[in-house]
Amino acid sequence: MGIDINKTSFGETDYQAFGARLEDNLDSLRQLLAQPGFGEGPASLGSELELYIVDAAGSPLYANEAILADANDSRLTLELNRYNLEFNLSPYPLAESAFAATEREILARLAQLRAVAARRGARIVPIGILPTLREADFGGHCITPRPRYHALVEQLIRRRGDKFRIDINGDDPLKLELADITLEGANTSFQVHYRVRPTDYADTFNAMQLVTPLVLALGANSPTLFGHRLWHETRVPLFKQSIDTRHVDRYRPREPARVNFGQGWVRRGAAELFEEVVRIYPSLLPICSSISPDEELARGATPSLAELRLHQGTVWLWNRPVFDPQDGGHLRIEMRALPAGPSVVDMVANAALLVGLAEGLRPHINKLLPGLPFSRAEYNFYRAAQHGLGAKLWWPDAGFTQYRERAVTDIIAGLLPLARDGLDIISVAPAESAYYLGVIEQRLRRRQTGATWQRGMLAILRDKMPLGEALHEMLERYMNHSTANLPVAEWPL
Repeated sequence: MGIDINKTSFGETDYQAFGARLEDNLDSLRQLLAQPGFGEGPASLGSELELYIVDAAGSPLYANEAILADANDSRLTLELNRYNLEFNLSPYPLAESAFAATEREILARLAQLRAVAARRGARIVPIGILPTLREADFGGHCITPRPRYHALVEQLIRRRGDKFRIDINGDDPLKLELADITLEGANTSFQVHYRVRPTDYADTFNAMQLVTPLVLALGANSPTLFGHRLWHETRVPLFKQSIDTRHVDRYRPREPARVNFGQGWVRRGAAELFEEVVRIYPSLLPICSSISPDEELARGATPSLAELRLHQGTVWLWNRPVFDPQDGGHLRIEMRALPAGPSVVDMVANAALLVGLAEGLRPHINKLLPGLPFSRAEYNFYRAAQHGLGAKLWWPDAGFTQYRERAVTDIIAGLLPLARDGLDIISVAPAESAYYLGVIEQRLRRRQTGATWQRGMLAILRDKMPLGEALHEMLERYMNHSTANLPVAEWPL
């Protein structure tokens, strides 16, 4: 998805050639999916972790290129804004303690990165939105100087035609306009990749969509922006609005937003998800590979589908289908809704809950979906982001028959045994399952997420000091607990 490019301006012939190549990519994908045994293999878990760089005072530090060079780590990459970095973490088979291995790797790499960053007076923070951001931290001066980012910014600005508008409600509503898309870089996430067999893809993807709102509510970690108390997971509306090129016109249909929960339940299989992205969304980076998928197939190689993968990287679905040519080619679901932080153990526990719930519900999914319109699932997603543990979502009763609004905390508590069953199904060791779901149970019992802790701590500090100082002090306490890898349920208020 992070394929780099060497071109920033495009003509009509570029778009025509790219469109034709996308069709070739879809044809090749269909051929691959029709091959017996394609994409088979053990389920595995991979992840990407986006991070903030801050200075000694906790303000954004524009040093990602220097720290990247110092780190000399092939798994570390740049992000859109100059105060962000991303780790691309190793994939692990689920039957080989994938969750525990992921936690160990993140902790080790963060420790190494923090040591490197310290030599430049920098610190590293995993958090959904940095609370000490200022409006001055956004604009052309903060964009990482890479052709891909400049091309993407230029294309989105051109399609928008005027300023990008932010309008987020909350305790302190926020409205502002920005000339570019750099507010997108305020959002940092923990993106989980789950390898899925093609024959199971539709049911697994639908189950993942169904349970994502539950885990989002329990994992919320971005309640403020510029000192405004907004949604528990403010990343959700901010990401969507910060790159939304559409204009409101009640008399004309609009294409779906490029940041999107999806168009509906998957009915046939993975191919329809890739086709949707090609058919619905105009190309932003029309750059063709030097070799076509037909040529790759003719010589017996797995086609890279470079154009399709590049195009997929410019459409930000909260659960995104992924084709990977490695290991003869396989499919994954990229779960993009989870925020970075608070602690590494919290992030991994969120991933375990998400995968466990999806696998636990997958055998029942076709009984569940007829009574739940996709619009209700989308409603659940945005209400979970807005209200966190206080959300009420549409969910079926114990017999999977009638749907009604229920407290998200009650829904999750009732489904924890199903999450354990789901992890058992995919051969996660009972001790590993019990450990991470225990972190979830503790968070649920104490009703404390990263978002509720930030909101509570900010309220306490605001009684003692001005808002700006309170935000910085809150961040310092957050960083201490996060670096110690203390589950957020145990963070003191």
